[in-house]
Amino acid sequence: MAENEEKATSPQDSQPQSIKKAATKKAKKKRAKKTAKPTASKADTSKPRGSRNFPASTFQDALVVAEAFQKYAAGQTRVRKLTLFDKMGKSPDSGPSRQLITNSSRYGLTKGGYQADFLELTAEGALATGDDVPPPKKLQARFDLAIKNIEPFNFLYERCKGQKLPSKEFLIDALRESEPSETSLSECVDTFILNATFLGLLRTIAGSERLITIEHGLEETGKIAGSSAAVPTRLETQDASLQAISQLDGYESICFYITPIGGDDSEQRKHSDFFMEFVITPALKEFDLRLVRADQIGKPGMIGKQVLEHILNARLVIADLSFHNPNVFYELCLRHATRQPTVQVIRASEAIPFDIDQYRTVKIDTGDIYGLLPKLQTYISEIANQVRMALKDPDSVDSPVSMYYPLLKLTWKA
Repeated sequence: MAENEEKATSPQDSQPQSIKKAATKKAKKKRAKKTAKPTASKADTSKPRGSRNFPASTFQDALVVAEAFQKYAAGQTRVRKLTLFDKMGKSPDSGPSRQLITNSSRYGLTKGGYQADFLELTAEGALATGDDVPPPKKLQARFDLAIKNIEPFNFLYERCKGQKLPSKEFLIDALRESEPSETSLSECVDTFILNATFLGLLRTIAGSERLITIEHGLEETGKIAGSSAAVPTRLETQDASLQAISQLDGYESICFYITPIGGDDSEQRKHSDFFMEFVITPALKEFDLRLVRADQIGKPGMIGKQVLEHILNARLVIADLSFHNPNVFYELCLRHATRQPTVQVIRASEAIPFDIDQYRTVKIDTGDIYGLLPKLQTYISEIANQVRMALKDPDSVDSPVSMYYPLLKLTWKA
């Protein structure tokens, strides 16, 4: 009996050895397949979506954080983020503030991401913003941070320095050869042009815009040491919490142009026609937006009602504050109340009204035709940059309404 119990075996043990080996291999393959599936999916999700090797704002806009160190921290190079942004009157966790911190870091002005508790002012950032730094040294630091240390910007600078600035299309083609993986070539060129302009390196010489060398700029800055003209400073803008309103059908591809129009032969009409054709329309080219002015609205009915519909529903509004036209300010106020993307422009010879003079407005010098034409590309790039920021992040667009009444928003029924 005991002998029989010792010989008793399970059905598996009674199988031939070759069958058992085959079954074992099959089980191992099944386990290998199960473990391989997550690895494959993980690899799929890690594919690059396109690279971006330049900051998402101009250097002038990114200076805000570093300048706040100088203004509020009194020489301290490491401060608590919450304290600094409280002094700046900004929310440290808002979308625009996070982007501000990121861009400041990418330019090398500060260290620390938007999730960090502390931010640090770099040595280069201190040189670029210090009030007691000699102007040539400050300009050199700003050049290094704004252009030299940013690979695509430095490429464009080395390609164009000492020469007449080529057209934007040529710069994009040149950049495409150097940066084949870059996905935002137009934005990259616009930002480079604005950075060069801010540093004073883009000059009108012999009737055309030329990119002077940094050595030339430093030499001039040394001669006029103590003057703030060579190293402009940024007017601090206010941050606000904005919300974009959903667009109605037919308006998502429209940019409505609020502008003084006047009679057929009036100065206002000539001004508006020139801006519309040679400044605003080229700036909108990359955004696939159709520019519409009040006198071009073709729908039958009252022109006033149609204008209001475009102000309320257009994806973007560009308001020209030139001539201080009361209708323009009335319509601009209505647009501000909608909390939707808006860009402001004005002739440089005119003062911006007090209530809105602290908000971004593109100033265009029309006083001298010989000076205007060479600078057209710079103005176009500046407007395109403001449009890009407004469409990408409506929260970045400030107005008196959004600043003082952040919860106020105009709603309506079509």
